[in-house]
Amino acid sequence: MKLKRGFASDNNSGIHPDILQAIERVNRGHCVGYGDDPFTESAAVRFREAFGEDVCVYFVFTGTGANVLGLRALCSPHQSILCSSCSHLNVDECGAPENFIGAKLLTVRTGDGKLNPRELEPFLRVKGDPHHSQPAVVSITQATELGTVYSRIEIEALGAFARDNGLYLHMDGARIANAAASLGCGLRELTRDAGVDVLSMGGTKSGMMIGEAVLFFNPGLAGQFKYIRKQGMQLASKMRFISAQFEAFLNDDLWLKNARHANAMARRLAEGIREIPGCSITQKVEANAVFVIIPRQIEAELRNEYFFYTFDETGPVIRLMTSFDTDVTDIEGFLAVLKRLLT
Repeated sequence: MKLKRGFASDNNSGIHPDILQAIERVNRGHCVGYGDDPFTESAAVRFREAFGEDVCVYFVFTGTGANVLGLRALCSPHQSILCSSCSHLNVDECGAPENFIGAKLLTVRTGDGKLNPRELEPFLRVKGDPHHSQPAVVSITQATELGTVYSRIEIEALGAFARDNGLYLHMDGARIANAAASLGCGLRELTRDAGVDVLSMGGTKSGMMIGEAVLFFNPGLAGQFKYIRKQGMQLASKMRFISAQFEAFLNDDLWLKNARHANAMARRLAEGIREIPGCSITQKVEANAVFVIIPRQIEAELRNEYFFYTFDETGPVIRLMTSFDTDVTDIEGFLAVLKRLLT
C-alpha cells in the first residue's frame, strides 16, 4: 500500500533518524524500569541545562496526558482553568480535563487563538463567591491552534497577570519548538523566564516517535506529581525509550533544526497559495500551520490528492500543517494540484 503524503498534521510525519538511532542505542539488554535508569537521568540533565538546575521533569506518553496531569497539579475540582475557546485543551481532549481534574474550563473566544490579560479580568469577579468555580490557572497554547505565536512580551504580561491575582500560568507546548524557532528565542526564554509555571513540552509533533514532558519551574508545585502521573496511567515502565528520544531531541539543537524546517515549509506553502487566485489565507503564518479558504467545489478532489483537515466548514477553511520531513516536492505538488483545480 502506498501511503499518501499530505498536510493533515505534523503527527502524521515519520520519526527523525537521530531519534530512531537514540531508541536503538538504549535497546540493549535489561534496564531498571519506571525512570530509575541512567538514560532518563541523562535526559533530565539535558533539561536542567536548558531550563535551569532546579527544573523538575516528568516524562509521559501523550500530549493530553501532559496537559491534564500538569494542570491537575495546579488546581482542584472546585476551581477553573481559563483558556482559549479553540485550544486543544477545550476542543480536542474529549473532556479529559473536566473528567480527570474535575475543574471547570472557562473559555475566551479570540480571533487569533491568543489570550490577553484584559480578556481575563472579568473571570476574577467571582473570586471568593462560593457559587462559582474559582479561577486557578491560565492555560495558553504555544504555538496556538490557529498557528499564531505568543511573543515573549505577551507571555510576560499573562505571567504577571497570573501572579498578581494568585493564579498559575500553564503552557501547552505541543509546538513550543516551532514557536521558539519563529521568534528566534530559546526555550527557557519563552517559558520559565517569561513567567510560565508549568510547561507541557511536546516532542511527538517535532520528530519523536512518542512521548511528552511535564516541566515544573517551581519545584514546590511538583511535590505530588509522581503520584498524579501514576494514577493518571502515564508512568512508563520502559521509560528509557521516551527519555532517550528527548535527549536526542535536545542534543545539538535538533528540536530547533526540525522546527525551523517545518516553519520554512509553511512559509513557502503560504507564499505559493497567495499567488493562486481564488484562495485566501486567514491567519498569520508564524509557525508550521497555514489556514486557507478554498472554493467548496474543489475541496473533495483536492483531498483525494493531498490529505488535510477542514478546520471550519463555513468557509470552508482548511488547515495545512507542515513538519520536519515536509520537502519542497510536497509543496510544489500541492500547489500544482490546487492551481489546476482552480483554472
